[in-house]
Amino acid sequence: MPSLIILYTFPMQHISLSQSIFHIPHSSPIIPNNSFYTNDQLMQSEMNLLTDWATERIYAVPGGDTVTAHFNRVFCDVERLPDTEEPMHAKGMGIYYTHTDNGELLRTENENHKKRIIENLYTPHHKKLTDAVNNKLKSGESAIIFDCHSFSSTPLKRELQQDLDRPDICLGTDNYHTPSWLITRLTSHFKTHGFTVALNKPYIGTIVPLSYYRKEKQVSSIMVEINKKLYMNENTYQVNEDQVQKLNEIIRMLFDSSTSL
Repeated sequence: MPSLIILYTFPMQHISLSQSIFHIPHSSPIIPNNSFYTNDQLMQSEMNLLTDWATERIYAVPGGDTVTAHFNRVFCDVERLPDTEEPMHAKGMGIYYTHTDNGELLRTENENHKKRIIENLYTPHHKKLTDAVNNKLKSGESAIIFDCHSFSSTPLKRELQQDLDRPDICLGTDNYHTPSWLITRLTSHFKTHGFTVALNKPYIGTIVPLSYYRKEKQVSSIMVEINKKLYMNENTYQVNEDQVQKLNEIIRMLFDSSTSL
């Protein structure tokens, strides 16, 4: 008589919105005055290329906390480390961008100007993110940071990974701050909706406030990068609003307990 085999399936862990912080650092098109750019047309071209267009709408999930940079990354990139620690600084793409992706001079480095940018924009932005995490922990919640981005369908010249085979979704992880269940949850969710998913390809890592980095397991973080080809024309920078709405609906479904099985 054959043995009876019982297969058990287990529900995937639900992601609570009360835990969630959406970090959106590269969506703004705003360049403040007195930017020291050598050529406005060159600056506009670089901004078009590097901005994470429409991500503030793609990742808009009511009920979660959002920390957004309200200035363009070409002016001040809040996701860069201080110059001595940032690999992209040598390529003119640190906190204070000085060169374009083609290597053209975008802005002469002005130490006084850079110091003011760090004091007035970079440091306050990181304080907002740290405060958002603090508030979660003080209220008895753990914190989950979703580091929200988009990326070009073909590699930029300065990018560290030049593989042309790019996924629809890149998930950036940290060995300490990204739990395996969170990786599994997001990977399964996006694959269910027909997307290809890769871990740390073409971008590696995710943001964590320095005061908690490798110190607090209650602070989780995962970077979510969406290929721009899914929602915009990368030659004209025209955004497809229907695709933006569709992606937003898919992101929101991550937090719907009825879809987590």
